[in-house]
Amino acid sequence: MIEAIGRVSISFFHVKDLNFLFPYYVAGEFLILGILFVKKLALPWYCYIPVGLLALCFWLDFGIVTNEVKKVVSNIIVICFAYYALLMEIKNTKVNDRFMAVDSLIFLYYGLSVFLFFLLRQLADFGVKQAGMIWSINNVLCSFLYISIIYTFLRLKK
Repeated sequence: MIEAIGRVSISFFHVKDLNFLFPYYVAGEFLILGILFVKKLALPWYCYIPVGLLALCFWLDFGIVTNEVKKVVSNIIVICFAYYALLMEIKNTKVNDRFMAVDSLIFLYYGLSVFLFFLLRQLADFGVKQAGMIWSINNVLCSFLYISIIYTFLRLKK
């Protein structure tokens, strides 16, 4: 949805700066994943409250923290959710581990994403080839994540 809004903004409204979309992206992504993990881990209903409040904080601009810091904090929380989900799947041997690949790749992708945001400031100092290689690794990992999600849900449908 964010990508489509960005394309429409550039094509039809000739917007030069899409930074206004970033808080929506961070808050929306965190809210979706947070709700999914709270539901998946069968946490109490009141765990939705901090997820919603954090998503609201990521969406609003208080001028205290930058959007990059919000993205890193959001990713670290998602990493913690994925880590806890993986621990529960490993601990409970009776549960069908059909989400193990998805949780593992979420953990790996968001971990790499945090690392890339730390490198983001130094990316201008890298050459075009090195910067392209770093983002290519991110894109490949993201593709694996999407493929594992599609595969898992297709397997669930059977």
